Amino acid sequence: MHCLYILFSKTVNKYYVGESHNVAERILKHNNHSYSGSFSKIANDWELCLKLDFDKKSDAVYLEKFIKRMKSKIFIQQIVSNPDILIDILSKKEA
Repeated sequence: MHCLYILFSKTVNKYYVGESHNVAERILKHNNHSYSGSFSKIANDWELCLKLDFDKKSDAVYLEKFIKRMKSKIFIQQIVSNPDILIDILSKKEA
C-alpha cells in the first residue's frame, strides 16, 4: 500500500504534497526537519489534511507530480474538499 498525502501548516499557511508508504512516520520527519533540502522545513506544525491509499506506488507518484505541476493552493483546497477529483484524474490517465 502506498499513499498520497497533503499536509497543512497553520503558521505559514501553506500546503505540502507528498507520497509515502508510512505517512505517520513521514509527518514526524517533516515536523522534525529531517529533510533539510525540503520545502517542508519552513514549518514544524504540519498536519494531515488528506491521505489517499493506492495499491500501486506509481499512482501515488503520478498524482503527487500532477498536483505539484498545478502550483495552485486553490486546486489543493478543492482536492482536500473533494478527493474524488484525484480519482477522476487518475482514471483519465489510464484511459
